[in-house]
Amino acid sequence: MRITIVLVLAACGGAPGNQGDDDDTHADAAQGSDGSTSTAACDGLMPPQTDATWTLTVGALQRTAQVHVPASYDASKRTPLVINAHGRTSTASQQALLSHAIAKSDSAGFIVIHPEAWGSPTSWNAGGGCCDPSYSNNIDDSGFISQLITEAATKLCIDPARVYVMGLSNGAYLANRLACEHGDQIAAIGPVAGGLSLQSCAPTRPMPVFAVHGTGDQIVSYSFDQQTIDFWKAKNQCTTTTTTYQQGDATCVTHGGCAAGADVVLCTITDGGHQWPGGEEIPFLGKKSDNLIATDAIWDFFVAHPKP
Repeated sequence: MRITIVLVLAACGGAPGNQGDDDDTHADAAQGSDGSTSTAACDGLMPPQTDATWTLTVGALQRTAQVHVPASYDASKRTPLVINAHGRTSTASQQALLSHAIAKSDSAGFIVIHPEAWGSPTSWNAGGGCCDPSYSNNIDDSGFISQLITEAATKLCIDPARVYVMGLSNGAYLANRLACEHGDQIAAIGPVAGGLSLQSCAPTRPMPVFAVHGTGDQIVSYSFDQQTIDFWKAKNQCTTTTTTYQQGDATCVTHGGCAAGADVVLCTITDGGHQWPGGEEIPFLGKKSDNLIATDAIWDFFVAHPKP
């Protein structure tokens, strides 16, 4: 399949933000051998319909998100949640299509939510000038996603130790901002083709990061993502560097030995464009590789990095 709509997933540049220092903890939960958590806190929650659109009031705006719950969902067991943010000018439905996140949700058993950005064209306010029109209008997208996670916790039996955010382009920038501002809610992030634009980043704890980017990206410079990785590995006090994956044009380098086990990974697609590797091809935005299935790789990283 090939996406027939041209998605101009432009995101703004800028230097990674300044560092801050703090720690936080999460509520304890008893985990089963399958990674799920059974807890009385979820008693009484009824299984929802598989697919639904939620509407939230955030400030003066009505915001929406597309929610997918896998058939394997058990309302008495804690279930991981993944937020998957689309790029600028794109939509929640397009992001679900190009990333194959619904199929992965069904096979791996996590809930996936695709939030809808504000504006025309659509964009997320990731800070540091990124990205209009949401940035110029000071849209509270960080607050929206935080509220969306809280809403999910009231309607579904989610595991507070396994809430993750991934996204493409402007959605990747948003994921980085959320890592800076909502470490109390988010366990790890998986940004694809986008970095950190927020000028002041003071995460409450070391944040695991699994980034994917192509060296031939003409929308968001690969060198900018390298700066973002340098920020996170310094912030997380990582001490080792190892090549952990190599296939064709795809190479993943893991910065390990980090505080609280918060590894930082950069998967590079040589000559890769502004694409989601292993997903649907976005026309006219450069080479897409299938030597790395980004959604699978990000999910594997998420599984290995619950909130401590």
